[in-house]
Amino acid sequence: MGAGIAQVAAQAEFDVVLHDVEQRFVERGRATISGSLAKLHEKGRLTGTPEEVMGRVRFTTDLADFADRDLVVEAIVENEGVKSDLFRRLGEIVQPGGVLASNTSSIPITSLGAASGRPEKFIGMHFMNPVPLMQLVEVIRGYSTSDETARTVLEAARRMGKTPLECNDFPGFVSNRVLMPMINEAIQCVMEGVATPEAIDGIMKMGMNHPMGPLTLADFIGLDTCLAIMEVLHRGLGDDKYRPSPLLRKMVQAGLLGRKSGRGFYEYQSK
Repeated sequence: MGAGIAQVAAQAEFDVVLHDVEQRFVERGRATISGSLAKLHEKGRLTGTPEEVMGRVRFTTDLADFADRDLVVEAIVENEGVKSDLFRRLGEIVQPGGVLASNTSSIPITSLGAASGRPEKFIGMHFMNPVPLMQLVEVIRGYSTSDETARTVLEAARRMGKTPLECNDFPGFVSNRVLMPMINEAIQCVMEGVATPEAIDGIMKMGMNHPMGPLTLADFIGLDTCLAIMEVLHRGLGDDKYRPSPLLRKMVQAGLLGRKSGRGFYEYQSK
């Protein structure tokens, strides 16, 4: 997600800094962006050359390189404690006028904003995956998010060629409050023997005109991420209809996380 956000920002002619915690992860991000740009260039869908776009991205493992940034978008692991710790550090590093945004799928924006020490300059900027191809950016205002901050982020999203749609800070926002219970129910259908994963996905694709079945999508998102979001929904809304399926918990405990682990509801061969 971080590489995709950096890519679309660079394509929009922003000056971009891309950070990760280790050099090997930085290089993986560089390779991801390079490969994506090459494909777009081959299809004639890239303005300029891949080299020109890559020239707008600086890669680093030092958070201090964010000091002069006007907008910082976080896209790390879906864990509130880890995110809060990062935003405490960014709140001290980034210039006072800089906006901090989280790409979180479900964690409360108000809570992360408070951790940053600049809640009025904090907002949710939830991109869809894969970022270079998906149109939507879900923009989530926290309790203290200022109108100026919202305008800045809406303008930045539009400049990136995205369609930003605003919502307020409730667990799961809109996208995952609607999507994840559907995925969770599909997992429950597997557990109860209602149908095979292939049949469930086929019924939703052909019957509901979904481009991807819910179990294939769960594998793509990562079952650990799906579980984390369901736990946020269950805890935040206090309704058992958001209780994670026991099968989802068991698969995550077994390390069956979907595409990234090579096996989830389906098996995937590594490239």
